[in-house]
Amino acid sequence: MASMIPYDRYGRALRRGLTFEDLFDDLFSSPLVSSSSDAAFKMDVVDEGEAYVVSAHLAGVNRDEIDVELNEGRLSISVDKKESEETKGKNYLHKETREWSATRGVYLKDAATEGLTARLEDGVLTVNVPKQVEKPNVTKISID
Repeated sequence: MASMIPYDRYGRALRRGLTFEDLFDDLFSSPLVSSSSDAAFKMDVVDEGEAYVVSAHLAGVNRDEIDVELNEGRLSISVDKKESEETKGKNYLHKETREWSATRGVYLKDAATEGLTARLEDGVLTVNVPKQVEKPNVTKISID
């Protein structure tokens, strides 16, 4: 027979007789404590044969807050988002500001260093990474 275990709104089991370790674990699993994975953005990588298309979902991020780099086959997309606005003359009872940074990367073993393009449109950064055209290392040698 299955038992019913009540859960709180964050998906944690409610239990009786908490120990010190339980309280310590609950403190760091609280939604008030953010982890680096909370700020990470979603990224899709598609192999289209002659090129890779990498899409990063960056809603609300401006061009000047994004850094895209290809280094020895590793494509890195970094975001350093700082939200600030002029608030003179406003009488806030509660105001939330947010600053976060995140970096995602993917290794593309045959990425070419030329012909790369990046476009930010409707909150999606699309990076087109052409593949290197491999030339065969076979040399025909004529026999005398």
